This record gives sequence, structure tokens and C-alpha cells, in this order.
Amino acid sequence: MLVEMMQERGLNLTHTTIMRWGHQYSPIMDEKIRKHLKPTNVSWRMDETYLKIKGKNAYLYRAVDSQGKTIDFFVSEHRDKDAAKKFFKKALEAIHNQQPRVITTDKYAATEVAIHEMIYNGTISVKTTLRKIKYLNNIIEQDHRFIKRKIKPMLGFDSFETDEKTICGIEIMNMIRKGQVEEIQCVRSEVEFFKKLWV
Repeated sequence: MLVEMMQERGLNLTHTTIMRWGHQYSPIMDEKIRKHLKPTNVSWRMDETYLKIKGKNAYLYRAVDSQGKTIDFFVSEHRDKDAAKKFFKKALEAIHNQQPRVITTDKYAATEVAIHEMIYNGTISVKTTLRKIKYLNNIIEQDHRFIKRKIKPMLGFDSFETDEKTICGIEIMNMIRKGQVEEIQCVRSEVEFFKKLWV
């Protein structure tokens, strides 16, 4: 679609060029936009879903709050305790998030161990409750579907690095679509926001 839009304006681009733009600018956009994200609430719904990188499984850790706002995301080659800890560390360091009052998971044992260890060492508050109620995680399951719809036509990724950068771009645009950026209320304000972002 973007290629066709550019052609209408007299610019000839290939899909590869668009992909390279995404890989180059997604991490930069992620860093810049995080300063403008609205605060999420303290009820976290966390889950992981799988991706294919060179035909092998990789894992996308994600969490949303009880309103469906994206808390954070993290791509890992492994689904284990260490990967879960890295995800929570990243989420807790983001300025739009605060210490969770409750974390709802899908009963995966490694994630539970990671949460308990992080509570023990003080990274996660001792007041945080771990909740293992599967139906309450429907909201994150539904949110996965939006990301999967974007990824499916790509038929997997060639490298972990391109996977990370592509997912980063998709997740950031998903946050904007959800209304998580304070300054964006309409298409015009979105254009103005991005102009200011790159100054």
C-alpha cells in the first residue's frame, strides 16, 4: 500500500526499501515515542506467543493492562525464567509503567518462578499479587491476534535482529492505534506529532 502511495506521488520504491526503513527507524521511533506514552494501570495481563525465526520457534513476551493498553513487549529466543525476568525488567524500567498491583499469567511455571524471584529480590513490589486465572488473560490473547495478523504474511523471519526490529515497529504503531500517545487525537495531530518527533 505504501509503495502504491509513493508511486502516485512520482516516487518509485521497492518493498525492500520500505522494509529497510522499518529496520532502521523502528528502534529510534520506539525510544522517542516512549516519552510520550500515557501511563498504564496497575493490573497487568502477561502472556507469551511464539514466532518463527529461520524455521525455529522464538517467543514474543507481551503484557497489556486491564484496559488493553500495551505495557511492553520483548522478543526472546527462549521461553524460560530468564526471558521472563528480562521482559519484566524492561517493562518496569519504562516510564509509562508503574509497579503492578496484580499480574495475571497463563500458569506457565517458569514465568511464575521469575515473578516470585523478582518479588524476593525487590524488583517487583512485595504487594504485587500473582493471579493465575486463564479467562482473565483473554484480553492479551485478543491483543496477540492483531500482532499475528501483521506477522503472518511475512512467513517467518530470517534473523533474530530483523525480527526484533520488525516487531518493535508493529508494537509501536499498535500503541498509537490504541490511543496511548498523549499528543495524538486525529490524523492531523499524528502528522504534526511525527514532524516534531524527528526534529
